[in-house]
Amino acid sequence: MKMLRWALLAAALLVSPLAMAQQMYVDVTNRTGFPIFQLFVSPADAGDWEEDVLGASEVLGDGQTKRITLNGYTSPVFDIKATDADGDSYIRMGVNVRNADVVFTLGDIQS
Repeated sequence: MKMLRWALLAAALLVSPLAMAQQMYVDVTNRTGFPIFQLFVSPADAGDWEEDVLGASEVLGDGQTKRITLNGYTSPVFDIKATDADGDSYIRMGVNVRNADVVFTLGDIQS
């Protein structure tokens, strides 16, 4: 009986959300005509944007693509936001990164 309990406990730990977390990525391409100075990739169910994945010194120039690696998440659905030098934001909500990458264009600008 004790052996069965230990086996069930071990099985439960193996299928926990942390154990099911996968490495994912999304390629973000800038086709806005302007350099992007900030890029945020947050889980769709997050209340706020996570930290800027470009950091203080990187810029995503027009026509450039950046691969963002997403470790430790269980859901493949993310919200993605880019900001240019004028403070204009380009946003895509609910992106399933297993099925699609993101190409930001002027049509994605949020006012």
